Amino acid sequence: MSRASALPLGDRLASGHGAEARLIAALPPLRLLLNLLARLPLSGRQLVTALPYLWLLLFFLVPFIIVMKISLADQLIAQPPYSSLVEWTEKGYLTIKLNLGNYLFLLGDALYVNAYLRSVEVAFFSALICLVIGYPMAYAMARADPAWRGVLLMLVVLPFWTSFLLRVYAWIGLLNNNGVINNVLISLGLISDPIVMMRTNFAVYVGIVYSYLPFMILPLYSTLEKMDLTLLEAAEDLGCRPFKAFLTITLPLSLPGIVAGFSLVFIPALGEFVIPDLLGGTDTLMIGKVLWDEFFANRAWPIASAVAIAMLSLVLLIMAFQHWLARRAEAGQ
Repeated sequence: MSRASALPLGDRLASGHGAEARLIAALPPLRLLLNLLARLPLSGRQLVTALPYLWLLLFFLVPFIIVMKISLADQLIAQPPYSSLVEWTEKGYLTIKLNLGNYLFLLGDALYVNAYLRSVEVAFFSALICLVIGYPMAYAMARADPAWRGVLLMLVVLPFWTSFLLRVYAWIGLLNNNGVINNVLISLGLISDPIVMMRTNFAVYVGIVYSYLPFMILPLYSTLEKMDLTLLEAAEDLGCRPFKAFLTITLPLSLPGIVAGFSLVFIPALGEFVIPDLLGGTDTLMIGKVLWDEFFANRAWPIASAVAIAMLSLVLLIMAFQHWLARRAEAGQ
């Protein structure tokens, strides 16, 4: 190892040695940021911890503050620059103007209320269907021979190797009136006329369940695979039947995986836009579509920002409830 490579990262950045310094020299913003970090009194472990927080600060907190500011602006001002929230009066007093009219407008308009309720309904039942389908699959994977578990796990994540958008478009070819499913049923003589599946709520549920089912299976598999099987053996020795042992031992111990999987399906499905837009009908109005229309069709950025902040607040409440349920499940309550 050369003398330059033996230097700490901060010294290499400051002295210009190493491949890191040559890469950073070609990227002025990155060079400026890392030069600043190199001068901070941080150890290597603290620096590694600080970088994710810096990422969240730049790409989550700062955009959130900007959207929050726009949501509190005057709804009559549809394009930037928006009115300032903090102003100084002529007498030198600091005034803060918080316009809550955009949020009150959401509560007073049935369109937005129905879109939120519809989104919660679709996300909840989609997560429930994923749980009903995913639990037996995860259970079978966890109880399979260890030599086959890797193969089964790869089959679960295999759809992620294909673009999400292409997989949704593939369902259009399957569910159309002249699609594969209807053609097969007609050729078998099971139906005489095509079944209308596209542009329906059924198609939306199919698309969401298919797309997010792996997010339910993986946490369940991780929980069930770590379960101590001697507990089931002890229950069997004490005369407990298999189904009762499942209800009293396996199901309670898998609650953390159920809660995690339910959240991983429910939260992204709540704001889903692509699947309802491509597979759903005109009556499938979810909040993701409303948000898109307000931003890009109506150009009502204050209203759209209020919709986004309200949806994010709902997600945070659900995540807090999920965290509370997970803690109770871990505590055996």
